[in-house]
Amino acid sequence: MQVNDDSLQARLDALGLTRKPDPEAKKRDELGQADFLKLMTAQLENQDPLKPLENKEFLGQLAQFSVVQGLAELQGSFSSLATSLQSNQALQASALVGKSVLVESPFGVLGASEGLSGAVELPEQVADLRLRISDVSGQVVRELPLDGQGPGMVDFKWDGFSDAGEPLPPGYYHVVAEGTLDGETQSFTTYAVGRVDSVVLGGEQGGMMLNLEGLGQYALDEVAEIRAPA
Repeated sequence: MQVNDDSLQARLDALGLTRKPDPEAKKRDELGQADFLKLMTAQLENQDPLKPLENKEFLGQLAQFSVVQGLAELQGSFSSLATSLQSNQALQASALVGKSVLVESPFGVLGASEGLSGAVELPEQVADLRLRISDVSGQVVRELPLDGQGPGMVDFKWDGFSDAGEPLPPGYYHVVAEGTLDGETQSFTTYAVGRVDSVVLGGEQGGMMLNLEGLGQYALDEVAEIRAPA
């Protein structure tokens, strides 16, 4: 007859025949500072009189123990600090819900009732900065000159109308910022404005992730600027 291991274990436990784990066993297996000093004292008392323990060897053993003990305490402190930082980061991220943030993106989202907003990052002053907006098929629908010259962030907003004055449908549009710098035409980094819909705690990369309306998911450290509520 085959006896189920779990059933047999349960009967042994009920009869008190199972040896329960000793909560103090782990503590007894660990070498504390007092235990270490007892061992060192015993070593000194039983050392060979003809070959006494040298001072530098004794001090070296003490230093080695102190380093190990210090590393263990330091590891515990770092673990507590990491937990505290994660909780603080979660609190900060939750406060962003409903607000608008600026994130690096070559795309922007044209809303049904409002235009497409974003910014261009300029390393230095650019005199002829202009914006080229294309639809998802790659066709250029609008070109806009930008008044800002930099350096720094230069905001822009597109009203959603084409160069022909026709309103375009809501959706994704590709944004390219160009200008002349050092005698050459260069492209510059563009940023999109997105509304924070929700916060994901402990995302795939282990950090806080923000779900931005129309733009997708971004890490908290990818946010370049926090703006007033949308």
